[in-house]
Amino acid sequence: MTKNKVQLQPVQVRNMFIQNQGLCDRAPFKKGLNGLNQVIEQLGYVQIDTINVIERCHHHIFYSRLPEYKKADLTNAQSKAKTVFEYWTHALAYIPTKNYKYFIPEMKRFSKSPSRWFSDVSKSEYQKVIELIRQEGPISIRDIKDDVLVEKKHAWGSRKPSKKALQLGFYKGELTVAERQSMLKKYELSDRHFQWSRDLQMPERKEVVSYHVNRALQAQAVVSVSSICYLQNSLKADVQKELLNRLSKKKLVEIEVNGLEKETFYAKPNDVERKIKIDSELIHLLSPFDPLVIQRKRLMQFFDYDHKFEAYVPAHKRVYGYFALPVLSGNQFVAVIDLKADRASQKLLIQKWTWILKKPSATLKRAIEQELDRFATFQFSP
Repeated sequence: MTKNKVQLQPVQVRNMFIQNQGLCDRAPFKKGLNGLNQVIEQLGYVQIDTINVIERCHHHIFYSRLPEYKKADLTNAQSKAKTVFEYWTHALAYIPTKNYKYFIPEMKRFSKSPSRWFSDVSKSEYQKVIELIRQEGPISIRDIKDDVLVEKKHAWGSRKPSKKALQLGFYKGELTVAERQSMLKKYELSDRHFQWSRDLQMPERKEVVSYHVNRALQAQAVVSVSSICYLQNSLKADVQKELLNRLSKKKLVEIEVNGLEKETFYAKPNDVERKIKIDSELIHLLSPFDPLVIQRKRLMQFFDYDHKFEAYVPAHKRVYGYFALPVLSGNQFVAVIDLKADRASQKLLIQKWTWILKKPSATLKRAIEQELDRFATFQFSP
């Protein structure tokens, strides 16, 4: 240990990260809606993605921490209990509703200066969808029948101009996604959905920065400026100041990770002192969008594993496969398995199995196969 620094090995940081991610035990959280709320509060947010070659990633992320997870629990959380809402983090994500206020500054910024993507949304088109929702309640794009169709300008676009108007209302915070039917979104007025006033108190910049630091510390245990500000570079200067302020008040300790001396890390003193036990026989088939995996730099730093997401890579150039899942055994990645759900026959198909571990045992292979059976049950459950 050097002066004012705690020296850790990458494997120690790895174990702390796994524990804070809720992956050190089979079922570290409660069941049902309460468990789902615990997971999303621990992780800070859960990414949403549309790829459905297997079950979509948001359901997969919850399942990895809630063995008895039901998709109805997420529907309940979003539409009835209203404990989660959708907005943009580094990607579209589910976020605890209690943290909604920290996204108001971005909503207001977007209201004043929308991105160029929305430059062709007219005031009349926008007001049309707002008034329609005000009069009829939550609607999806399918409920709008009177649009004059246009040619799609982008693969993710729509021939209905109202779709972009709904999206604009969402990013401005005037609308929220009140319900999802698969990936079809039903939009509602935010005030009416959450039953609160538009005069929500907007937090100061320092509160928003503090929220981002707290969220990262809770989900990652050991953080750096880059890991806190993943794909949000505008926060970096303020986050660095906040970290140094907490360090001066001894609310954080500086971490020096062996082999990674060029980057400064931080952690809470109590987190460094914890005794961590990882179930070495526990197998997790993780989504490529899982928060343990999504930051590839951290993955390489602490797990010595470089995951490749190849859904948009030409087939002949793929190494692991179209939608390959990294396999976590205890505290190390041992394999990558490309899977596909054949929903017609209710079978989970192994497209490709790649070993990361140099000398995998027959026991490990059987353990992964057992987890694949459990994972298959999840794929085809309601």
